[in-house]
Order: sequence, then C-alpha cells, then structure tokens
Amino acid sequence: MSAVPRSEKPTGRFRRMLDRLSTSQEELRDAELQQDAEATGCTKICDCDDRQIVKVTGTLRTVTLRPRAGVPALEAELFDGSAALDVVWLGRRSIAGIEPGRKLIASGRISMSRGRRVLFNPRYELRPLGQE
Repeated sequence: MSAVPRSEKPTGRFRRMLDRLSTSQEELRDAELQQDAEATGCTKICDCDDRQIVKVTGTLRTVTLRPRAGVPALEAELFDGSAALDVVWLGRRSIAGIEPGRKLIASGRISMSRGRRVLFNPRYELRPLGQE
C-alpha cells in the first residue's frame, strides 16, 4: 500500500458536475464572482481592512441617492461573492452606467463605518457588458 496523499475532495469532471447540481444558484454566482475577483487581480472584499488601499471588483446590488449633510451622494452596494462594500460618490446624483446588476472595478482607501466597509469617491472602471 502506498502512502500517496489524496485530497479530501476529488476534483474530477464528474465530481465538479455533481457539486454544481447539489449547490444553489446563489452559491454558484458567489463562487463565480470570487473567481472573477481572483482572475482580475483584485482583493476580496472580505479581506479588506480599515484604511487599506485596495482594488476590488464585483456586481452592484443596489444604487440609491441619499443626501449627506445637505450634499447629494450616490451610494451603491458592491458584492464580490465574499462580502459587500458600500461605494459612495459624494456630490453626484447619478453616473452613467452605475446601475444595479452592473459589474465594475473600484479602487481607493477603505473606511470602516459601523462594521461596514465603505469606499468614498473611488476611481472606478465599468466592466464591459459582454463579461456580465
């Protein structure tokens, strides 16, 4: 008998097919978003710390307009499959292409607000619609 170490989970094509059938659609989407973040060289949102300069990618879940101290602020929730991040553009009422369901890459300094990660006035890049 040989002492060849085996992975705990087989990684063959049949096993991957079975895993896909046994997981929910939401879990599959989350896994795809996390793989996309890794492929683009971005930091996972769950790994972001306070005051860290990061580049993150994900899908916009919500986009709302809220006043902050009398100044309009466009707020969006960015989700990458691991966690959510609030993205805030101060002084903006709308931005072309910023809408729920759109993928984007954002970079800037993370702030922590009441346990939530926030990115204020980030540099951003909209992902091409063909990659959605």
